[in-house]
Amino acid sequence: MAWISTSLNNETVSFKDIGYSTTDATQAEIDFQVTKEPATGAKCAVKALDSKFAVVGWKVVDVGPNPADASADGGRTTVHRAVVRTESLSVSGVVDSCWIPDADK
Repeated sequence: MAWISTSLNNETVSFKDIGYSTTDATQAEIDFQVTKEPATGAKCAVKALDSKFAVVGWKVVDVGPNPADASADGGRTTVHRAVVRTESLSVSGVVDSCWIPDADK
């Protein structure tokens, strides 16, 4: 039964990094896009990295439902900016993962 219930859930979410900037040694901004069903909410974990690829900042961002619009993909793709506090100067920022919160229930 568990296999059947989880295999029927086909909600997916994907992401793409599109930009990054360092405000100062205590903050970074990470720009990314998320593609999902417009009525579905998602969460994305973003991280800021230092020059040795160590994580110096981490945040989980809520990506709420979005209304369908006249865009090419029917409102499935939206752009987001996450402001992440950092413990030291970061040199890059990326999305680690995105997921649909209740997809496994």
